[in-house]
Amino acid sequence: MTPLLLILAIAVPAAAGLLVLLLPSRRAPWAPAALAALTCAFELVLAVYIFPHDFAFTWPWMGFGAEFAVKLSRFSAFILLGIATFSFLVTAYSAVSMAKAPSSRRFHAWVLFTVALSAGAVLADNLILFLVFWEGLLLTLFAMIAAEKTRPFATAVKAFVIVGLTDLALMFGVMLTGHLAGTMSMSAIRLPLDGLGAVAFLLLMIGAMGKAGAMPFHSWIPDAAVDAPLPFMALLPGSLEKLLGIYFLARVSLDLFILTPASWVSTVLMGIGAATILLAVLMALVQRDYKKLLAYHAISQVGYMILGIGTALPVGIVGGLFHMVNNAIYKSSLFLSAGAVEKEAGTTDLRELGGLGRSMPITTICFLIAAASISGVPPFNGFFSKELVYDGALERGWIFYAIALAGSFFTAASFLKLGHAAFFGKPANAKRTVKEAPWPMLLPMIVLAGLCIVFGVANSLPLERLIQPVLGTAMKGAHGGTFAGFPTNMLLVGLTAGVLALAVANHAFGVHRTGRGIGAVDHIHHAPGLSSVYKLQATGALDPYRMLGGIVGVASRGLYALDRAIDWVYSGLAAQSALAVSWVLRKAHNGNVNRYVLWALAGAVAVVLAVLAVTGGGR
Repeated sequence: MTPLLLILAIAVPAAAGLLVLLLPSRRAPWAPAALAALTCAFELVLAVYIFPHDFAFTWPWMGFGAEFAVKLSRFSAFILLGIATFSFLVTAYSAVSMAKAPSSRRFHAWVLFTVALSAGAVLADNLILFLVFWEGLLLTLFAMIAAEKTRPFATAVKAFVIVGLTDLALMFGVMLTGHLAGTMSMSAIRLPLDGLGAVAFLLLMIGAMGKAGAMPFHSWIPDAAVDAPLPFMALLPGSLEKLLGIYFLARVSLDLFILTPASWVSTVLMGIGAATILLAVLMALVQRDYKKLLAYHAISQVGYMILGIGTALPVGIVGGLFHMVNNAIYKSSLFLSAGAVEKEAGTTDLRELGGLGRSMPITTICFLIAAASISGVPPFNGFFSKELVYDGALERGWIFYAIALAGSFFTAASFLKLGHAAFFGKPANAKRTVKEAPWPMLLPMIVLAGLCIVFGVANSLPLERLIQPVLGTAMKGAHGGTFAGFPTNMLLVGLTAGVLALAVANHAFGVHRTGRGIGAVDHIHHAPGLSSVYKLQATGALDPYRMLGGIVGVASRGLYALDRAIDWVYSGLAAQSALAVSWVLRKAHNGNVNRYVLWALAGAVAVVLAVLAVTGGGR
């Protein structure tokens, strides 16, 4: 094992990205997609080859504690393997789905740059170097959203501002952490969560949550689902950003700082996770667009990961990391199914879909498997990771468990609605001819759907070979030192089954009430109290980005008024005062000798009176 392999993991996709931009796409329009897929295949082979190894390499760089230090640990190798897997599947899929898109070459170039920067961020063992790669991802995020046409530019700016603000917090957190630790080497940092240490943790936590798309740093994701190329959603919000954000949150919580269940920071993390679960899934529930519904679920599922890590308990942390992997699998599959529907049906508006199960059977099966997984239906992978998170949440407080369980009810209810509206029932347009998606688009979906089954039925594979070795011997489960196998808390399993049955009953009631799948949750949408909140959200009044824009607008108007006031003091009041004084002086000094004598006498009297006042009248 040499440093060259770690450098290649970063340099090869970066060089390939530059080459894609230089390729003559008119002569060989297939070349950018082919090169991107081949490069990601190389990255996957490399990630598999280096996975079992541990290696570190340091090279002097800028000084002041900034070194080019990379380290391959079991954790970083595990995340690198995930990055390579999902990027390869998405590039293979996008080779067909974006074959005729004018932005295809730019998109694939930015995908490769994203892979290179992601690999660098995961392998970095120096906080400054990590920050360089992390900030580079902000540029590729902007470029990938704005790649296609003019309309997504506003969404790209929105994403840049929101994620940029969280990255600014991360910068301050890096500086404070380095100051407190006396080093920028991530392997050498181990700080307590007290005083400034807690402040540094919170700043780093904001950076991690911003990358993962947790609330309140989420509102660009539903907009990007509509405006950005769909493979982008499968690659970044669906998989890579969750892997990176939760990876860094886990590093901060488990390595850089000492997070314990007794810490107030742990409770803050759990609160953020619970709020993200519930609020985002309630927004997903009422969406009428396939892609926007999935986008809100991409936000909601982050909450389970943050909640699990926030428990600071072995079962919760393992569950949170397992859910990170599972979410990337089923969420990518779901976004790819949406892309197949959009390509063949020409729309993702649920009001214009229906009956696709007959004409797109393979896409439908993949969707059903992924939907069951995200809803926590056994024996699929999402069920097992959620049960671990539930177990840790309940141990910390029943309210956290109750919110997480409620999130599962609304998740199941929204996917029952989505599946019914898109794939079952009567077609909304009987004249539309829809066929199954091409095989290059189906194969990534099939692979991901298969992983949903394998990682559920044989969950010892991801848990014992990927996740538990990352966390070490301190993370022991109930099955003889492992968390694999069927959950041991049958009460929680029974409650999960009850909630899923309740979601099915809710769907049946809604469909009977409205006569259509898309109306299955209308009784929740228009429930007293919720309807007014949904109306506010529909107008954008609850969008944190718009709130921030309003605050900035008020502040800018206030600063403008202050600027005008200062300008008036100097340009108006001072000038007018000088003119008034000069007018008085001109009137007082008009050349009359008698008046000058009177002024002199008055001055003399004033001087005498002043002297007498000071000396006390001569006493």
